[in-house]
Amino acid sequence: MAEQLVERFLRYVQVYTTSDPFATTYPSTARQWDLLRMLQGELIAMGAADVTLTEHGYVMASIPATPGYEQAPVVAFLAHVDTAPDFSGEGVKPIVHRNYAGHALVLPDDPRQVIDPANPMYADLLTAVGKDVITASGTTLLGADDKAGIAIIMTAAQRLLSNPQIPHGKIRICFTPDEEVGRGVEHLDIAQLGAVAAYTFDGGAVGEVSWETFSADGAVVTIDGVSTHPGTAQAYGMVNAVHVAGKLLGMLPREQAAPESTNGRTGFIHPTGIEGNTASTVVRFIIRDHDNDKLAAKGEMLRAICAALQATYPTARITCTITPQYRNMGYWLREQPAIMDKLRAACADVGVQSYDEPVRGGTDGSRLTERGLPTPNIFTGGHNAHGPLEWVAVQDMEKGAEVMVALAQRWAD
Repeated sequence: MAEQLVERFLRYVQVYTTSDPFATTYPSTARQWDLLRMLQGELIAMGAADVTLTEHGYVMASIPATPGYEQAPVVAFLAHVDTAPDFSGEGVKPIVHRNYAGHALVLPDDPRQVIDPANPMYADLLTAVGKDVITASGTTLLGADDKAGIAIIMTAAQRLLSNPQIPHGKIRICFTPDEEVGRGVEHLDIAQLGAVAAYTFDGGAVGEVSWETFSADGAVVTIDGVSTHPGTAQAYGMVNAVHVAGKLLGMLPREQAAPESTNGRTGFIHPTGIEGNTASTVVRFIIRDHDNDKLAAKGEMLRAICAALQATYPTARITCTITPQYRNMGYWLREQPAIMDKLRAACADVGVQSYDEPVRGGTDGSRLTERGLPTPNIFTGGHNAHGPLEWVAVQDMEKGAEVMVALAQRWAD
């Protein structure tokens, strides 16, 4: 399957599919349709059944059950087509480093971008020694998040369709838009998908399986100051909204609540954008924690900071609006252990040592699980997502495809 994976992955990452968190359309960017339509055509060509592309940008298809297994539970596999807006995804030029030997990878279009395993931050690259590593060229992200997941699912689907002797029930495939901006399954019809359980291929290193994600809220703080001419600002009581926004950011306990200072199960309050002027400034945040009570406490902390600033600047108006985004799927999946048991067994079937890794982020499975379709997450082999130093090994993607085939068989038991 390795060469099929390479061929698919290289094509997929060159399709520009970055999503837009501020758009009101669905999908958020028209460019995502390019890959969605490509996948629709490829599924039809390989002989998948029930291939559809919905008005909201969901590609769905079926792999019919092997004769005799028509009554097995229906399971679905998902991946998302969009790439993160954090870094450019336009004009990706993938590079295949065959038989990687453990050296530093200098990316040619920007030689300042170096993936050096001698740096502890990038030591995981040593797990790819002897494998075929794929990177971008230095000026864009690669897009392994989540086009590695797409390539895995498409390659495993072709294997199942081409080998009717592999026992499995009906398999559903779904590719979604806009996962990176938190709207990946907003319009997905779970009844139309028609599965009792699902798995997203949207994880990291080989063996990583996840039944927990962050719980997530978004926050918007709006600061309406008092604008006057700066020459007479003292006399007329200027309150500079930009200055107040700076104080707001300075009051956050960075060592306990910033993503760059936390790991493991410690959540954060992360400012993602600031815009405005003296009269009015808006600061946007994402708030994350695996524990819902701790998530709520972080929101209250932000509200308390805003209240303190309001008391300090009574002539300004400071509002803090917090909106729920998704919740830790572990609250539901811990009640359904068989779904993870099958995944761990499928990993073992193909020689992969699985390990549980809580996701420090969200997946489409977070919302799907909350909506009633239990959906844990599976590795793709991708590393360093959302930036120019992203990489994936072909053989690690191949293990993902093998796990999907084995998992299909496990669900047929």
